[in-house]
Amino acid sequence: MNITVVEYDPNWINKYLQEEYEIKRILQEKLVNSFHIGSTSIPKLKAKPIIDILLVVNDISELDTYSLPFENLGYEVLGEFGMKGRRYFRKGGDNRTHQIHAFQYDNLQEIERHLSFRDYLRQHPYICKEYGELKSKLADLYPTNIESYSDGKNEFVKKIEREALLWHWTQR
Repeated sequence: MNITVVEYDPNWINKYLQEEYEIKRILQEKLVNSFHIGSTSIPKLKAKPIIDILLVVNDISELDTYSLPFENLGYEVLGEFGMKGRRYFRKGGDNRTHQIHAFQYDNLQEIERHLSFRDYLRQHPYICKEYGELKSKLADLYPTNIESYSDGKNEFVKKIEREALLWHWTQR
């Protein structure tokens, strides 16, 4: 996979909304909610131009019966892909354009982790800028090595996830 980090593109929200429309057509009442997550959902954050989508569904195992419609949309269906209770889909091969992370509605730990991280970075521009600079640096260092790129972000992301969850609970 080629790793390219670019400046924020305001069109990313439209790409998300187009994909969300297609997903809603497939899942209909099986879908509880859909969210734009990940770096492309955070204004002014540098990002790999990959639209991350969080799906919250009624029954995660029922999602497995929708493989063909997702494949027809261009997704590779990868099952749990290393995370129990998740379903993961990706689109675009080595030049990935979209990723779907689906969880059952009661998997609150994973759902809140994703949404809190997004919302925290939206509200903390200085941390957002620091994260964007780290990603740019790592993309320059590891332009074709996603494992090293991810490992280089891991400590920062885990720290921000902890801060974001604490922040989330103090906002209520």
